Amino acid sequence: MHTSLDGFVAGPNGEMNWISVDEEIFDFVGTMTDNADTALYGRVTYEMMQSYWPNAGKEPNASKHDKEHSEWYNKVSKVILSRTISEKGLLNTRVISDHLADNINKIKSEVGKNIIIFGSPRASQSLLSEGVIDEFWLFINPILLGKGMPLFNGITNTSKLKLIESKTFACGVIALHYEV
Repeated sequence: MHTSLDGFVAGPNGEMNWISVDEEIFDFVGTMTDNADTALYGRVTYEMMQSYWPNAGKEPNASKHDKEHSEWYNKVSKVILSRTISEKGLLNTRVISDHLADNINKIKSEVGKNIIIFGSPRASQSLLSEGVIDEFWLFINPILLGKGMPLFNGITNTSKLKLIESKTFACGVIALHYEV
């Protein structure tokens, strides 16, 4: 998840144009997606991803990242946390609307690779509150937003984190890998 140095994942109007990404970060994230066969999203992030990734790699001007991520996106199982979206007509996708911890733990117990969540701050906050997040990758961007959507909002229980590794990118972003 990308965040500002002062802990916001989006600006006051949901803007994310301040996020720094480049080929180095895309390649790094590509190693993470190679080890995941399930993508988990909140409804808003899913709709944003679904509007772009299924065909992004087929565009004539598609970048290396667009081609690789589009191919990955199209083959992985998707899980959407939502009370408003229906599973009907969605391919290789399940919707979880209740019993969050039970449903996520069931998916975690299935044979397969990692489950990865992109963005989806509200979904991440719910998952953290339910105690089903095992680790975080936080991409700290060198910017102070001052206000916006906080990364951790409404967290009611203390979660101790252990720093596993960090990586600094040339664009100034620092990736922090924490284990819960």
